[in-house]
Amino acid sequence: MTLLALGINHRTAAIDMRERVAFSPAQIESALTQLRALPDVREAAVLSTCNRTELYCITVDEGERQLLEWLGAFHGMPAEELLNCAYHYHEGEAAKHLMRVAAGLDSMVLGEPQILGQLKDAYQIARQHAGLGSELERLFQQTFSVAKQVRSETSIGENPVSVAYAAVSLASRIFDDFGRARALLIGAGETVELVARHLREAGIMGLTVANRTLARAQALADECGGRAIELSAIPQALEQADIVIASTASELPILGKGMVERALKVRRHRPIFMVDIAVPRDIEPEVGDLADVFLYSVDDLQQVIAENRRHREVAARQAEALIDTGVEHWLHERRVRGAGDLIRRYRQHGEALRRDSEAEALAQLARGEDPETVIKRLSHQLANKLMHGPTLRLREASGQSRHDIIQAADNLLIEGPAKTQDSV
Repeated sequence: MTLLALGINHRTAAIDMRERVAFSPAQIESALTQLRALPDVREAAVLSTCNRTELYCITVDEGERQLLEWLGAFHGMPAEELLNCAYHYHEGEAAKHLMRVAAGLDSMVLGEPQILGQLKDAYQIARQHAGLGSELERLFQQTFSVAKQVRSETSIGENPVSVAYAAVSLASRIFDDFGRARALLIGAGETVELVARHLREAGIMGLTVANRTLARAQALADECGGRAIELSAIPQALEQADIVIASTASELPILGKGMVERALKVRRHRPIFMVDIAVPRDIEPEVGDLADVFLYSVDDLQQVIAENRRHREVAARQAEALIDTGVEHWLHERRVRGAGDLIRRYRQHGEALRRDSEAEALAQLARGEDPETVIKRLSHQLANKLMHGPTLRLREASGQSRHDIIQAADNLLIEGPAKTQDSV
């Protein structure tokens, strides 16, 4: 049996294909049950996010075709449609892929942390529904350990590499306690939605969403625990806003220098942090000339993002080294466990020979035979029984010029000088 990882992701498949093979939360239990019912699958886990669908299985060598056909059948599509966008890895490469996913190295945004939580959810679901056995259990535990090490020993997740996160990160330099700050978001598109989420996670005290369509603003405000206003109410909202982030499709600026000046007077010149993500700009450039305004454009953010991406790439190289070490550790432990069955059978064989020899010796003693003679006969017979099989196979290997077997036997059967504790 081998470890096999099979899937598609944002690098290999367009979003319409990813949508077709994604598993909803309600489907995961059924998928795990079906996977485990396949004749060649011993263990299974399913990871499904907006950017990837992946199967991790303990199965037979070259079992990827069976998994690909099952994945297509589950989603009602021919396996051939998946051939051009699916990838698969075996053993160490499969373990390395999983660890890279957990560390955010295989993500659309390098180093993003959300995927680790999604992977932990996939692990828990597989565990709850009998998808995991000892092999995947150990693999996931090693993966989580490596991901934790990557987060603690590198700066892979410290520098923002998205416009939304960079905007919030810059705001944190001005306001060290978001719990006492209020934010005004102008627009209700995807970027503003991400900004709202980051601000909420950072513990913002108050959040106002202004949009030309009030219903859209209300939907985002409800999601983030804020309030919604129309664009006409911005002057009043600006008087309470410590943070302003704008991203609309307006062809003309929404915030002018005069409007901001009036708000600053009411605020008694308490500073306002502003980010204009829109192109064309939503905030007049002259607003940045005001003494109590910190104004950044989308170009300013792109410079921050580019620099931070370079920092993450350095951290990513460090993370790759940690992952390589983690994979080697996992492979070593797996090889050690792989000898476990042979070791058990060898010890059982030796124990059976011992019991037979012991029973025969006790019977001889019970008949009154000389104890010294019995002990000598016991040791001689037991030694012969233990050496008989290996001796025959060594002679056969020598006759066939199997020098590899001869060398292995020399290492296994002939005990060298006793190792000290330090040399183990």
